[in-house]
Amino acid sequence: MGNSSRDDSVTDGDTSSGDAPPSNSSLYSEGEKILAYHGPRIYEAKVQKAELRKNEWRYFVHYLGWNKNWDEWVGGDRLLKHTEDNILKQQALDKKQGVDKNTKSGRSAQTKPKISTDVKAEKEDHKNNVTKGKKRKNDSGTEKDTAALEKLVKIQIPSTLRKQLVDDWEFVSQQDKLVMLPRSPTVDDILQKYLDYRTKKDGKVTDPVGEILKGIRCYFDRALPVMLLYKKERKQYVETVVGDVSPSTIYGAEHLLRLFVKLPELLAYVNIEEETQSRLQQKLLDFLKFMQKNQSTFFLSAYDGSKSVEGKGKGKHD
Repeated sequence: MGNSSRDDSVTDGDTSSGDAPPSNSSLYSEGEKILAYHGPRIYEAKVQKAELRKNEWRYFVHYLGWNKNWDEWVGGDRLLKHTEDNILKQQALDKKQGVDKNTKSGRSAQTKPKISTDVKAEKEDHKNNVTKGKKRKNDSGTEKDTAALEKLVKIQIPSTLRKQLVDDWEFVSQQDKLVMLPRSPTVDDILQKYLDYRTKKDGKVTDPVGEILKGIRCYFDRALPVMLLYKKERKQYVETVVGDVSPSTIYGAEHLLRLFVKLPELLAYVNIEEETQSRLQQKLLDFLKFMQKNQSTFFLSAYDGSKSVEGKGKGKHD
């Protein structure tokens, strides 16, 4: 979304102001300009529709300045009144997230709502991923890139995992702490645990699940040194991943979750049929829910601050 930035770095409770309204009255009205969480950031948006579903209000929102493909149904916990206080909250999140200028194309890094389904993925990631759409069309005239973004695989990152991404960023970038390596469980361990879980639940191993897990591992190993590390983590990577060692045998859930912020961008250039894309989204969401269910055992509650961190200043993915 071109103008506003937003990240899902908040807890579900950190949203609208005031007491919750009675179930039969909507807190937001159709046509109302609001602020909405998407990933770890907050974006300006407008309520297009409001419906009461199963005693819960759902809102169909359009993110101002963004393609209508990003329009989505969200719960009231994702929305904020368009007030001065909440605008300050939006600006504080933008400042905290920073803008990742990184990137191969040198495009500006404002974030864009990324993964619709409930998504709110990591802050910087979103930045690069999303701005491609509008920016590239003008900068390089490559409509092909724009088209690729329009068909981004939408990944819905659960709210507790979105907060995990924000805590992750805070530990590394603000507190100069690192994830102790090697991790346990590793990425490979987590993928195997999920495969065991699906096998037990389905009574068999399905080929699609196995292929998707192989794909996740492959993307992780290749993407980690390129786009999943903060600058402050690079020295640790060089010292730890030596020889033919695969990152997936050393890193764990913290870095694996970062991959899901980048996946929409990575998959945008893969030729995937619409029906296949829909199934893929469901499988990826199921995997994320599995990580959420095991969040207390898969993720560290604190990072290690005993080792010196390379580079100080704003820690962003390079």
